[in-house]
Amino acid sequence: MAADPEPDRDAPRWLDADEKEAWTGLISLALLMPGRLEAPLHQQSGLTLFEYMTLSQISEAPGRVIRMSELAYLTNGSLSRLSNVVKRLEQRGWVTRSPDPADGRYTLAALTDAGHELVVSTAPVHVRAVRELVLDPLNKADRQALARIAAKLRTRPSDYGQAH
Repeated sequence: MAADPEPDRDAPRWLDADEKEAWTGLISLALLMPGRLEAPLHQQSGLTLFEYMTLSQISEAPGRVIRMSELAYLTNGSLSRLSNVVKRLEQRGWVTRSPDPADGRYTLAALTDAGHELVVSTAPVHVRAVRELVLDPLNKADRQALARIAAKLRTRPSDYGQAH
């Protein structure tokens, strides 16, 4: 009697129906939600979601100043992408960049008064979209589950502010 062949350890573990449903939900959320959240921002102020999140993170930093490396971490953007975005925000008069006086190897991004005014005027548009598209359709248990899942999947920086 021949022994069963050893299973191929490199063979993919295909998704069952429940796993496929979970994956399809997640990838649809990841691909569709940013555009839906960006549309009202772009309509009201011409900002992309990434630009708004960049300005928002700077506005919440102490003194409205933050190291570019920390900002890249909080916005989940590469330094080169962030640098290009901040350059555009600088050209519009909303952000300034300067060497960090504590350590010249770092660059600081600071929100200008005009940039702060933009964040203040745009925040209600963003929070309405967040509520309408994400939070209001969910009950408390759903919101807690979403936060728990995000934590398990490590999609939130551990020091990300609770005010978002």
